[in-house]
Amino acid sequence: MKLIIVSVGHKMPDWITTGFNEYAKRMPREAKIEILEIRPEPRSTGKSVKQILAAEAQRILAVLPQDCLRIAMDEHGEQPTTGKLAEQMQEWMREGRDVAFIIGGADGLDVAVKQAAHRQMALSALTLPHAMVRVLLAEQLYRAHSMMHNHPYHRE
Repeated sequence: MKLIIVSVGHKMPDWITTGFNEYAKRMPREAKIEILEIRPEPRSTGKSVKQILAAEAQRILAVLPQDCLRIAMDEHGEQPTTGKLAEQMQEWMREGRDVAFIIGGADGLDVAVKQAAHRQMALSALTLPHAMVRVLLAEQLYRAHSMMHNHPYHRE
């Protein structure tokens, strides 16, 4: 199983890259985290937000593996507990299914991406910076995997 984080944005600050890489390297081969960075649409071209989101949506949908479970990250999505995420991850591993978590850019995700997703998930009801979401998501995936294997990283 691969956990693929598809994220609009590139040239992240070093602390974002370092944080993401720290959790990604902790994951075992059977639950590897990969990142696919999507080039954001320039905001200085005079295009409307709707046009920008549509252009980014095309890039996102083009890189998603066909048979993967697609989860759009959105602050209005379901907010699972870490325990529930661990249960879901265990199910995904049993099924041998790759999972793609889709993170939008500064303006979020186009409706077409949300509709193409199998579900929507939120890390918080708060609006979070899109770059930070990739780090927080990687940490939560690592924490969920740790819970599945009774690793002491997670404490109740």
